[in-house]
Amino acid sequence: MEDEIRQWPLDRPAVIKLLGDYGIQPTQQRIDIAQILFACPQHLSADQILKTVNESPPSVSKATVYNTLGLFADKGLVRQVIVDPSRVFYDSNTSQHHHLYDIDHGTLTDIPADQLTVNGAPQLPDGMITEGIDVIIRVRSE
Repeated sequence: MEDEIRQWPLDRPAVIKLLGDYGIQPTQQRIDIAQILFACPQHLSADQILKTVNESPPSVSKATVYNTLGLFADKGLVRQVIVDPSRVFYDSNTSQHHHLYDIDHGTLTDIPADQLTVNGAPQLPDGMITEGIDVIIRVRSE
């Protein structure tokens, strides 16, 4: 289901269908988290999602948010973008693209796949194939 085109924002029925399409049981917490992620194409951290989902009752635990995001990433519903060992974003856009990470502001921006060309690749071990290439360009102010 990768590279699918999504219509933004996804309403509750569309979120429930999307979760089902990915084989994810649509619990109330998962629906709430998915509605935040799929309000628009965006990059959110687990803490940002936790804060947003808990703005109205009932509250969701930190463990539930992390477990749900892990499930969504494992199923291919979102992309996990690790910009450094302590900073992970969840990207609601699963189409092929790359990222620009602003270190000063902690923001991640999409780079369309056709705006970046990777020439050459390392020799892979026997029996291995390339699954994908993800490029993160890190920038900061001078």
